[in-house]
Amino acid sequence: PPLLREDEEGIAILTLNRPEARNALSVALMTALEEALAAIRADRRVRVVVLRGSGPAFCAGHDLREMRAHPERGFYQALFTQCSRLMLALTRLPQPVIAAVHGVATAAGCQLVATCDLAIAARSARFATPGVNIGLFCSTPMVALSRAVPRKAAMEMLLTGRLIPAEEALRIGLVNRVVDDEALMETVLAEARHIAAKSPLTLAIGKEAFYRQAEMPLEAAYAYTAEVMTQNMLARDAEEGIDAFLEKRAPRWQGC
Repeated sequence: PPLLREDEEGIAILTLNRPEARNALSVALMTALEEALAAIRADRRVRVVVLRGSGPAFCAGHDLREMRAHPERGFYQALFTQCSRLMLALTRLPQPVIAAVHGVATAAGCQLVATCDLAIAARSARFATPGVNIGLFCSTPMVALSRAVPRKAAMEMLLTGRLIPAEEALRIGLVNRVVDDEALMETVLAEARHIAAKSPLTLAIGKEAFYRQAEMPLEAAYAYTAEVMTQNMLARDAEEGIDAFLEKRAPRWQGC
């Protein structure tokens, strides 16, 4: 299957499973990802999602062989619309998503990294939006990239198409942390477990509010988040969390 899923301790681990194609985003793989995210959205047992790749790479972008096999406007339109829908599904998923990046993450693969809420990279990982090298500007990856890193850094990646090392990706804010290759999954799962211990309701409220306020003018963002915090304070988990803090005990989350 193009996508594998395993669950442990409230964490859903999704593995892109096209190693022979460097986990290129074929129509089948994107469909499998969309279906998995829809199932996870409705699964209250899942607190955090980890996205990783099998084989030598995280994700090399779209499947160019598949694209050249269908040289029709309708196919291209459907393909890029599906990819955009997938990225929105990741952003709108109530559960936080952590990318575990090794090997290369290029074009739509770099878009995946930029779209995930957090990203931890192996020291040997490399990132690029190289479409410009083959006459295809990375326009849809640009949407996520330009929202994750400073504009000058995004434009440099988009205009040059050069691979940047993990440490450079860390410097510009594309990833949160760089670790030794052999420590990648251990580090990612430790972070996932740490987040999974929080109130799932609070995580969902916070993730939605983060992305919505980021697109608002300053005054509107404050008005919106004031209302979000008011509603959040009325939740049982907020009452429980505050009481647990004052009583110096571990909270018992109910997810409501």
